[in-house]
Amino acid sequence: MLRKKREKERERAFYKNGSKLHEKLIATCNGRPIPIRSYSCEELQRATNNYDPSPNFHRDDYSEWYNGSFEGRMISIRKCKMYIHDDRHFNDIAVSAKMSTHNNVLKLTGCCLETQIPISVYESAANGSLRNRLHNVTSDHDGAQQHQHEPLSWQSRLRIAREIAHAISYLHTAFSRPIVHRNIKSGNVLLDQHDVAKLTDFSLSISIPEGETHVEDGLWGTAHFCCPHYMATNHITEKVDVYSFGSFLLELLTGQSLRELFSTTDYFNVEDFENDRKRFSINEVVDPAILVGEEGSIVWQQLQAVFQLALICRKIERFIL
Repeated sequence: MLRKKREKERERAFYKNGSKLHEKLIATCNGRPIPIRSYSCEELQRATNNYDPSPNFHRDDYSEWYNGSFEGRMISIRKCKMYIHDDRHFNDIAVSAKMSTHNNVLKLTGCCLETQIPISVYESAANGSLRNRLHNVTSDHDGAQQHQHEPLSWQSRLRIAREIAHAISYLHTAFSRPIVHRNIKSGNVLLDQHDVAKLTDFSLSISIPEGETHVEDGLWGTAHFCCPHYMATNHITEKVDVYSFGSFLLELLTGQSLRELFSTTDYFNVEDFENDRKRFSINEVVDPAILVGEEGSIVWQQLQAVFQLALICRKIERFIL
């Protein structure tokens, strides 16, 4: 009796979620939805050893990520918590499907529609989240912090910055309706087995209508990453992502959360940096771990240039008319 009840619940969820996802895919993909593989609950349970917490490699306010194996291939699975808004999750799946051809976006391979909130399945992100990597820690299933990786070198961070910039540019220019991510940050960047950066979490993404310069929506995002102009007007343009990318560059440079960074350093506008360049030392903000083994004037020029670019990106709202 209980088994039949569970089967009926899963069947209802499948048809309800399938209908919602189909609508979102049609709306996002200009009437031609991208086919997505459907996984069963049993397949994902086997793939993750019944969601064994030990391979849980990333968690945020809305979801937990697991590594697993399916049909001889490594996969990563995002299991959302119950209170995530339905529309946001379907938006994430639909935009992920549309963006999956880009090398710096985590490729969506399918989802399970049999649960109340669908479970998303992606290519493997074997090296976990960039946020944890920058802090050189990860969380085990009890929430304890464990050191696992060597710090990312400066050249690796510079490459990651380029890769995410490419993904953002693709979002903004590859489609007739530009897509704004709205939540660019290190916690939404995962790394594959070769430390190639993969942008994830398109739940807050929004398209700008054809022929329009902006779209209006309520305020969503992460503190210190939200563009002030967006916060003041609810107007969303591509520059919202440019501002967030500047904050993302500061994370890469300093290895600190922006909350920590702003409480210890004053050099976060272009004018102060330019006026006090003689007195200012990049050593004051750069993560000491990335300077190990790095020598020569070229590295210092790169550090200065990236820092200045970060500040310019964070001042981008000045140029919004």
